[in-house]
Amino acid sequence: MMNMTDFFLAKLEREEPGTRKAIDRVPEGRNDWKPHEKSMQLGYLAALVASMPAWIAMTIDEDGIDMATLAQSKYQTKAVDTHRELMQLFEDLMADARRALTGTTDDHLMKPWKVAVNGNVLSAHPRNIILSDMVFSHLAHHRGQLTVYLRLLGVPVPSIYGPTADERGF
Repeated sequence: MMNMTDFFLAKLEREEPGTRKAIDRVPEGRNDWKPHEKSMQLGYLAALVASMPAWIAMTIDEDGIDMATLAQSKYQTKAVDTHRELMQLFEDLMADARRALTGTTDDHLMKPWKVAVNGNVLSAHPRNIILSDMVFSHLAHHRGQLTVYLRLLGVPVPSIYGPTADERGF
């Protein structure tokens, strides 16, 4: 039977290629572009997708996060200027996610992780639930959002879980 750490490490390895392809296609010089006034800017969204592996390390290494101090933390998403910086951000944070997953235990993944605002706990769930719901599901959501941005910019949409109109694969 597979333990949770191996399960999440395997999940990370399966998600890596599609995430890499999506962020690799983000055009330089378009960081301020957004499809709607209520949408986030492309540069921020691309950096968010590239930096989501950091959430794995954060979930394992920290006991939670206080949203009131997120802007001052190392986990605050910041857009980068170049394609090279975006890809390097992803590579570095993937390595840190692997480090965290290979260095933890199933027992640790059962311990609670908290989301708070100004010290008031909004939610507390076992780390394995946070990894599943707040990290991997959230990554899929924002990566999908990024592929819509790519489509609207006329950039070929990469295959993530299956063929796209741009990459039929047959």
